Amino acid sequence: MANLGVVEIGVYTFAELNDQDAAGRMRDLLEEVELAEQVGLDVFGIGEHHRPDFVVSAPAVVLAAAAARTERIRLTSAVTVLSSDDPVRVFQQFAEVDLVSNGRAEIMAGRGSFIESFPLFGYDLDDYDALFEEKLELLLAIRDSTRVTWSGNHRAPLEDLAIYPRPVQDPLPVWLAVGGTPTSAVRAGTLGLPMALAIIGGQPERFKPFVELFRRSAEQAGNPGLPVSINSHAYVADTPERAADEFFPGYATMMNRIGRERGWAPMERQSFDALRTLRGALVVGSPEEVVEKILYQHELFGHQRFMAQMSVGTMPHAQVMRSIELMGTEVAPVVRKELAGSTQNAAM
Repeated sequence: MANLGVVEIGVYTFAELNDQDAAGRMRDLLEEVELAEQVGLDVFGIGEHHRPDFVVSAPAVVLAAAAARTERIRLTSAVTVLSSDDPVRVFQQFAEVDLVSNGRAEIMAGRGSFIESFPLFGYDLDDYDALFEEKLELLLAIRDSTRVTWSGNHRAPLEDLAIYPRPVQDPLPVWLAVGGTPTSAVRAGTLGLPMALAIIGGQPERFKPFVELFRRSAEQAGNPGLPVSINSHAYVADTPERAADEFFPGYATMMNRIGRERGWAPMERQSFDALRTLRGALVVGSPEEVVEKILYQHELFGHQRFMAQMSVGTMPHAQVMRSIELMGTEVAPVVRKELAGSTQNAAM
């Protein structure tokens, strides 16, 4: 049976560049974070890419700027490409964000969906799996203890060395970002890490066994009750037609650009509209439709967080801002009310 309870609602972005310079996109991004807090959303996530069509390669820097301009909203990477980074520096950077934000920072650690960072920082793609496993181990060791003794195959060892500063939160939250690999679900549950599951295609119900595997692994490892986040492409507009018409052009451009690199079939309007149905992966529509879809997915997963990627492709800033506004003022309150009611009914 699905876990009942209030779901945190948040937004995340990879900060794609529109028809503007990088400085302008960064100003828009910080405005999006400020608005997300003003309209009552719970979390804002910023991804990492090393490509010309994205503006953020160092999420912790941008999150620190956002921390100085906000007071309540939680701030997370989405994701930190841990495989090609140094866990010591990742921890230090996010500890700094946690200090600036007074305890609102989170790390969402993942492998990343692109590979540019590996040659950029001198790593071999043949070590893809080993790098992530080893660096995650070190990151968690640093999180758990100020002084660390550790050795591995892909980084210089640490011999009783202290890592500073320490964050406000103890422990600093680390989520494991996964894309549908059973091994990743088992790893998250076994390590006692919350799981952020990206559902960007197909039918969400196909991922239900994956979430069940995560929870079963967590239970067996003595880590029951770990949170799950569902991360999806999402967009809210005043009407269903407007939502579809505004989101499709940038979404299709982005998916087709990536698809040409990976051999995907072209994204056409008919396929897009199918993904917008209740059982499809896209959470795109009017406030009422988006509420219905989040609640439907909650019946499947019993998740504790929903994260919406809105600024996809060439989506204009004004439209992203309106979508964030509607998510905070019309979607999130209804979702919270419905799930709170479900919890009360279940307790009676």
